[in-house]
This record gives sequence, structure tokens and C-alpha cells, in this order.
Amino acid sequence: MARLQEFAEDCVELAVERYNKGQISRRTLIQGLTALGAVGLSSGLGGASAAAKEVVMATWGGDSQKAFVAVFGPLYEKAGGKFVYDESGPSNGKIKAMVDAKNVTWDVCDAGVGAIGELGPRGLLEKIDYSVVDKSKVPAEFAYEYGICNYMSSFVLAWNKKQVSGEPTLADFFDVKKYPGKRALRKSSTAMLEMALMADGVPADKLYPLDRARAFKKISSIKDDLIFWDTGSRSMDILRNGDVAMAYIWNTRANVLKREANAEVDYTFKGGFLMPACWVVPKGNPAGKLAMEAIAVMQDPKAQIALLDLLGNGPANPAARALETPEQLAIDNGSPANAAVQAKTSADWYRDYFADSEKAYVDLITSFS
Repeated sequence: MARLQEFAEDCVELAVERYNKGQISRRTLIQGLTALGAVGLSSGLGGASAAAKEVVMATWGGDSQKAFVAVFGPLYEKAGGKFVYDESGPSNGKIKAMVDAKNVTWDVCDAGVGAIGELGPRGLLEKIDYSVVDKSKVPAEFAYEYGICNYMSSFVLAWNKKQVSGEPTLADFFDVKKYPGKRALRKSSTAMLEMALMADGVPADKLYPLDRARAFKKISSIKDDLIFWDTGSRSMDILRNGDVAMAYIWNTRANVLKREANAEVDYTFKGGFLMPACWVVPKGNPAGKLAMEAIAVMQDPKAQIALLDLLGNGPANPAARALETPEQLAIDNGSPANAAVQAKTSADWYRDYFADSEKAYVDLITSFS
């Protein structure tokens, strides 16, 4: 199975798409990508290695990121040092290979709870130095031993208003008699199992440990009506074009669809799935403590609000909420009101069970073909 697009990778692509369409200014693009960790000081792309006073940031890049760097030239200075950007994608496997070979070239990586759960306990990540990084600048549950939240992402229920009247529920997603039409899920198990269980009546705060068999049964109940998406742009296209009546997609894409002129797509945070994206530091990183200082710099709430305006990524820093307008709070997936109606991920469960569940999920949906 081909590698799926990661959330951070899609955020960069979406940002550049919006800039090219004239929907955001250059200033907004630069601020947002800086907050996302997609820009830093660099003389080139990919394959970066650190020199003195430099911190190598590994993100998911992609062609859109190359275009951004080519157009906008020199990247950004922060805290008197340099960010060197590597766009090759900090997968768990790559981080492990670097550490095992004692040839670590990355300092700060854009990852998630899966990386924290898989790599941290195996001694492949540095512990976050909370004497440098401010733990109070993230929700308490998202300040992990081996990683710290950098922004909030969500999966949400979105629908085509031509095919669905009113606001559907997760249960409605599986009721093709009430709302005829195809449904769309992602080609990866994260959030899809939780969504299926919530639709089947499991309370959001009672999801873990996940009942995988029950989730698979629920998903299989509409197997003939399912389409699976692999990129954020694909999830948008099938909703916009009416190929599906409903989809469980990233809130960033749903937010853009809802803001389009003559929008025919809407979404709700009710029944959503809230996850932290996280900074992690590979064990033995070249820049040492400078990586922690770089993470601390990026906790600035104003920069995180710029990312919210750009894409809809919720700020990790709770202090940002006091600076947000009512319109910004409405789309902020991490705001108290929106977070309250979403399930929250469990790093402990993903540490122990994700690999097996991901394989089983892929096998299941492949069998539908």
C-alpha cells in the first residue's frame, strides 16, 4: 500500500493552494507556515544536516513546500539561530534508523502520538526538557514525556448539503436509508475506529481500549457504500463534487470547503476526534539543547493564531484563546466549546496497539474491493 499523506504534509499543500488562489496574503502564508514548522532558515531543500547554532527541522514537505521555498527565498531567523529545513518526512522508521545507526541529522521533527508511543519507550527520543519548554503553554494532557503538542488537528463529520438536510450525526453516517449516498473514510485506521465506535453508541470518554472487532463490524455494515480517501485534496474533491454524501475528514479541509463561495459543504465538531500534532526530538540530535529552545520559541500564541487563520489548526497554547475573535473561536478545534464535543486520542493505546490495528484495518478495507 502506498504511503498515505500525513496531516502536516497536507497542511503545507493546503496553505500554498490557498495562496495561489488569492485567498490569503503572502504575510498570512509566511506566518502560518512558520507556526506550522514548515519554514526555517535554509540554503536548500532536503537532506539537511546541522552546523553550529543551527537546528534541523524535519517536516513532511512535498512539492508545494518546494514551490514555497523557491518563491519566497530566504527562510526565517528565530531566537538568533537558524532553522534548516528537511522535507523528506520524519517517519518513525527513519527516526529509528538514524538513532540506531548513530547518524542523527534531525533535531526537531513534526510527529504525533504514534511516534511518541512507538519511539519514546524504546529510547529513540529525547525527553522534553520542561525547564526550557513551557509545559503550561499546552493542554496538560498533551505535554508528553517524549513530545509536546505544537498544534491541534481533528477529524470531523462533513456533508454535502445537496444530499443531506440539517446536521447529521455519526449514526446517520451509517444510515444509508435515511441519507442515501456514498460515505468516505480515510485509508488509515486513526480516528476511523473511534468514529465507528461512537456511531455505534460508545461514549467518547469510554472508547479506550478500542473494541476493534465492534468497530470493524460497524464499518463493514456499509462496505458497499464506502469510498476511501488518501489525501486531503481527494477528501475535498469527493465532497465538493457530490461523489459522497458524507465524509470523515480533517477539519482543515472541511473548514476551507465551508468558506468557499456558494459553499455546498458543511461540517460539525460534534462527534469529532481531537489529536495533538507534536514536536519530538530524536535521541542524540546534533543541536542538543538548542532543539528545546527552538520548540520554546514556537509556543508563541500569536504565531499559532496565524496558523489558525491560515488553515484552521487549533493553537496548542491555551493563551491564544484570549486573543481570538469570536469567528476564530468558532473554527478553533481546540477551543473549550469545540473540544468538549470531541473524543480525544490516547497516546497509551496507540503506543501498544496501533501497528496491529492499522494492518488489520487496511486488510479489512482492501477486502471490500
